[in-house]
Amino acid sequence: MKPTYFRSRGKKIPLPVFFPDATRAIIRTIDSRDIESTKTPGILVNTYHLYKDLGKNVLKSHDGIHEFMSWYGGVISDSGGFQVMSIIKRNAGNGKVTDEGVTFHESSKKKVLLTPEISISFQMLLKPDMVVVLDDFTAPGASKKNAEETVERTLSWAKRSKDEFEKICKTQGLSGDKKPYLLGVVQGGEYLDLREYCTKELVKIGFDGLGYGGWPIREDKTFNYDVARVIRENAPENYLLYGLGIGKPDEIVQLVDNGWHIFDCVLPTRDARHKRLYVYNADSIVKIDVRQEKFYSYYVPTKERYYHDTQPVSTACDCLLCTNYSRSYLAHLYRIEESTALRLSTIHNLRFYSILMEKLRLRGKL
Repeated sequence: MKPTYFRSRGKKIPLPVFFPDATRAIIRTIDSRDIESTKTPGILVNTYHLYKDLGKNVLKSHDGIHEFMSWYGGVISDSGGFQVMSIIKRNAGNGKVTDEGVTFHESSKKKVLLTPEISISFQMLLKPDMVVVLDDFTAPGASKKNAEETVERTLSWAKRSKDEFEKICKTQGLSGDKKPYLLGVVQGGEYLDLREYCTKELVKIGFDGLGYGGWPIREDKTFNYDVARVIRENAPENYLLYGLGIGKPDEIVQLVDNGWHIFDCVLPTRDARHKRLYVYNADSIVKIDVRQEKFYSYYVPTKERYYHDTQPVSTACDCLLCTNYSRSYLAHLYRIEESTALRLSTIHNLRFYSILMEKLRLRGKL
């Protein structure tokens, strides 16, 4: 049976879902109550950064990440696999990847070792709703040989992660719906045969879902939907399918139409901090049609033509910004470098995304 919901602390969150990145247990410029106000059902936190910056002892004095950040929605904890790429493979001097695990040394004073077992045990301290296994990110443009190496290491780490996960669940008496989801990550770059092989081998190990790992953009800047198709076709029907780091609205629409369920990305919050707001090309929320080829546009609030504009940023939005303030006021806040501008913009972009998922859920029922 195809999954229809994401299980979170006894609640069922309807699919599809978008979880924004709260990397260090915070979305910059807003707090947990602000996130709730956008009707965002869950967040993603990052294992590597929290392990490095927070450590185990602080979490042990709280009931996991939910209590720590006073957040009562869903939580997914990423494994730290993306940092293998962003910190080490792009900058060889910042660490080393071996079959044992990953050693990060962003500074000469501190080294951080992350193994599959350490990643899982720390994530279980976070008490998320979904745990992601550590994987070896296939670098963009990797040769077939290098891609094969990352796939084999990813599979080895996945097996070790699963063993550690089951051991901890047994020790803690977690079973059935009390256990968090466990997600395997498919690597292999642009090589479809490797993606198929990795998917099938992960299914043999046994997970609750699979993630589209690695870099999803081709050299020609187009999204690689072929990889998404191969993963979907070789995953069991009841598996959750997760587009890791995938967040462009049009890409989400395409992937949902092709059977994918979960998404996360820094785009809406990062873009908000860079004065890039998302607006629907519609007069009201009711009239939003994500079937249109160009169903949204970008809005830059600091353009001079908005200095005297009394209209809201969008009439197809019911966020704090759009229901209370004008374009002129937001432009003023940016001109005087008031931090409230970033807060309002972030809230707006997150509400854009939660409306998108509402529309996609409705679309799936039609």
